[in-house]
Amino acid sequence: MLADQNAGEGDWLVAFHQTAGKGRQGREWVSAGGNFYGSTLVQLQASDPAPQSLSLASGLALIEALDAAVPGKALMLKWPNDLTLGGKKLAGILLERSGDRVAVGFGVNLASAPELADRKAAALGGQITPEAFSPLLAGSFARMLNLWRSSTPESFAQAWLARAHLPGTRLTVHVSGEETVSGRFAGLEPDGALRLMLDDGSMELIRAGDVDLC
Repeated sequence: MLADQNAGEGDWLVAFHQTAGKGRQGREWVSAGGNFYGSTLVQLQASDPAPQSLSLASGLALIEALDAAVPGKALMLKWPNDLTLGGKKLAGILLERSGDRVAVGFGVNLASAPELADRKAAALGGQITPEAFSPLLAGSFARMLNLWRSSTPESFAQAWLARAHLPGTRLTVHVSGEETVSGRFAGLEPDGALRLMLDDGSMELIRAGDVDLC
């Protein structure tokens, strides 16, 4: 969508199958039938909060849409861009920016879960179809985008924390390549950075990486 100059904020592109999808940090993307693959575009404005905090809005929009689609599930947000079901990965979000445009991509295991080498995955077993889920997510994202723009960054971070792993949860963060850092989750900065309390009592701010819950 970033390459399409005719695409504007609020537009969505939903695919029923992907041949060249990609995950975070160059991971292989598995595209199975019946799952959801959709992207939308955000046009950044001068008055917007820190662009990196858009990941918080995206996660909240996704969990809200799934709450409506399949009520009562044990859904949890995992920093920075994952959503889990019963501790297993159910969905992922990927944000890409070019200038003042951000493409926000969602992948949700509505029907089946891929076999992943580094983590367990979950699926909803086809309880809702991509066609039925698309308008739920589009509406939720539009509402959350407005809240992101109109709320204070601190209150928005607190809203995300209310649906995420608890403060004090032990984490290992893969920050780059083979480099990892471990500690306990100590909340978020208003811009969405993760606060990690190291074992020596010092605080480290993590702005990018993949998290494993210990």
